[in-house]
Amino acid sequence: MLTGADRARMIVRKSPSELEKMHRSGLLVYQILKDLEAMVHEGVTTQDLEAAAEKMVRDAGAKPAFKGYYVPSAGARFPFVLCTSVNDEIVHGMPSSKRRLKRGDIVSIDTGVQLDGYYGDSAITVPVGEVSDETKRLLKVTRESLECAIGMVREGTRLLDVSGTVQKHVEENGFSIVREFVGHGIGTSLHEEPQIPNFVDRRNPNPRLKEGMVLAVEPMVNAGRPETRVKADKFTAVTKDGSYSAHFEHCVAVTANGPWVLTRP
Repeated sequence: MLTGADRARMIVRKSPSELEKMHRSGLLVYQILKDLEAMVHEGVTTQDLEAAAEKMVRDAGAKPAFKGYYVPSAGARFPFVLCTSVNDEIVHGMPSSKRRLKRGDIVSIDTGVQLDGYYGDSAITVPVGEVSDETKRLLKVTRESLECAIGMVREGTRLLDVSGTVQKHVEENGFSIVREFVGHGIGTSLHEEPQIPNFVDRRNPNPRLKEGMVLAVEPMVNAGRPETRVKADKFTAVTKDGSYSAHFEHCVAVTANGPWVLTRP
């Protein structure tokens, strides 16, 4: 078993030229998500979103990061470009022509690409038409928790300070943090060290952030209880109590000038 020190040594720091390449990947992901967000309305299927995303990835000369990615817990490769997680689905929801969005739904759209050897990965949660005030607050708080975390991605900060910032904002607002799924390092691999929980787990390695590290920070926040389960498809994680869940993600580089969000302009 790897120790915390072992994991810290495995963290890959990127050069300025590598960060520029990652920014190009990130900007492609940003544009794809922006276009998909505009498509979200009542009557659209999650497969409609999938088809549009795959075309955008291919037209850009990139490769989808998720499609064909082997997931050990499922014992299979993920078959889609997007994860589309609706309402009580937290992450890894699978697009379907039978899943037609309706007014009051929320859909989390998570995708990644590989471009010129480097990965970008980001997620947004989008309301379908008018949603309840509590659901609006869930989306707002989750998005805010990500921005709080981004502000902490600086040289010298401890990783768990980033995690704790998310947890504090979410829990102070009466929502709960998903514990089974975490953020991650990213670069020439989709998932690199370190793992980035959205809560303070003292069993987790707690390295100091250094220039050149890139973190995919992704709060997953439930309106109800934090407990989860995985559906029979072996991929889709849902809330145990059926409450709605929101998910936002950005890739953030540690630089001498502070955090650089690689997945937005």
